[in-house]
Amino acid sequence: MLDRRALLAAFAALPAALPAGFAARGARAAEPGVLRIGYQKNGILVVARQQGIIERRLAPLGHTVRWVEFSFGPPLLEALALDGIDFGQTGDAPPIFAQAARSNLVYAAAQEAGGSGAGILLPKGSGIRSLADLKGKRVAFAKASSAHNLTIAALEKAGLTYADIEPVTLAPADAAAAFARGSIDAWTIWDPYFAIAEAGEGVRILASATEIAPQTNFFLASRPFAEGRAPVLAAAIDALGEVATWCTQNRGAVAELLSQGTGVPLAATRRAVDRTDYVIGPMTERVIAAQQRVADRFHALKLIPKPIRIADAVWAAPARNG
Repeated sequence: MLDRRALLAAFAALPAALPAGFAARGARAAEPGVLRIGYQKNGILVVARQQGIIERRLAPLGHTVRWVEFSFGPPLLEALALDGIDFGQTGDAPPIFAQAARSNLVYAAAQEAGGSGAGILLPKGSGIRSLADLKGKRVAFAKASSAHNLTIAALEKAGLTYADIEPVTLAPADAAAAFARGSIDAWTIWDPYFAIAEAGEGVRILASATEIAPQTNFFLASRPFAEGRAPVLAAAIDALGEVATWCTQNRGAVAELLSQGTGVPLAATRRAVDRTDYVIGPMTERVIAAQQRVADRFHALKLIPKPIRIADAVWAAPARNG
């Protein structure tokens, strides 16, 4: 098990919210012949980067790939809105907040239940035994992230409301520090942070995402890129579909690739890989409806300023020949 010092050391190598110097550089115009991909320290995009499969698929289309790393979804979509990247993957909540803020994004594909490696963690010595025990407690999560939605869904499952807890909105690295020193009562977080932290001494899982609500990950693109370079985006998604199939069939190798590519300890990476559903599919009516329910939940709580319609931001992939 990890002690407090080891836990913080494991998080120290993980990225800041925005890449160093990103804000100072400001927005950059889309680059001809380059697909700029934002990624996080887990999942299919990391494997794709290690394998170079998107680069190989886009080469005949005259495109190269530039990779930009983020610690979680909201900063990634901020970069998308600022034209700092063209494409990336996040959980369910970030694109809802981005769309409500009038970001010109589109949903290009979905990874249903791809965010199942998440949950609510309790620190050593916690007396919390059920979701209902969260009433009146300090619960940490990253604002506008999938953990934000998972926290609300957990409260609903327990018959509680958002007003029944004291929300503590922290980026993952800051939440890890607060969790380690015992200044929060519970922490909602996703892999690989979840997998790292759950190995901490005395740490308990109050509930996992699979016990609370399904969580879908999304592949998102800027609308101008999706409309102006649709064949490039389609080719990248096709390549990721191949990566997803390979991941399902080679979980041991996936864990090794992810650990090598991210610096996350292999044991934690294996836990994350074992509970991930590596399937990429289109934005079906079922997926759109489920994401709309998440958006409506945030609006009902006045966490986004206006209602949004998910279907308005769904990309129409180009028809295939033959």
